[in-house]
Amino acid sequence: MAERMHGSEMRGRLLESAAHLLAEHGPSGLSTRKVAAAAGTSTMTLYSQFGSMPDLVRAVVDEGFKRLADEFATVPQTDDPIADLGGVFAAYIAYARSNPDLYVIQFGSASLGGYRGSGDDVKLTGRYSFEYIARAAERAVEAGRLRNEHPMWLASQLWTALHGYVQLELSGYYAPPESGVRYVLKPMMAALVIGLGDDPEATAQSSKSWFSSATS
Repeated sequence: MAERMHGSEMRGRLLESAAHLLAEHGPSGLSTRKVAAAAGTSTMTLYSQFGSMPDLVRAVVDEGFKRLADEFATVPQTDDPIADLGGVFAAYIAYARSNPDLYVIQFGSASLGGYRGSGDDVKLTGRYSFEYIARAAERAVEAGRLRNEHPMWLASQLWTALHGYVQLELSGYYAPPESGVRYVLKPMMAALVIGLGDDPEATAQSSKSWFSSATS
């Protein structure tokens, strides 16, 4: 049955299987036999899809950033750039929750051993997804909601705080996660936005809908 899958579906199964093995066991737990068995296919199919194990691991990282960018692309743009920042934050955490194995791999929390590409390669792969946060910050600067600094540095501060929370949540430090979002993540991100120049009352208004689906 698995061998009759459409090529893109089998590719997805192989990527998911490799990501899970890497996240759970590290590079020592990764082999063509184990990945193929977990995906319900043959090693020949794996090689026909990816060519080599390093190519497979690189494809896992690429897939993670692609899915994150796809999640960001669903965030609507309104006339309130701070509310829209909250939408970007929510998309980020939704992606991490839905793809925990990919998340820890693409951001370096899981060891890839000799399979890890150069730092520059990984940064280039992930840059286009980070740009969603930077563009949202740029709109907030243009609207006078955040102070007039380079949007990349403002976005980097927001991303660092968001990423730190997500890492802790995925590690089980906030249980239930809904409470972590309500009592830790949302007030932390609002305080950071205020610290970056927004008016407290304006932030309170714009952030009312932040993470509503993540706390219900």
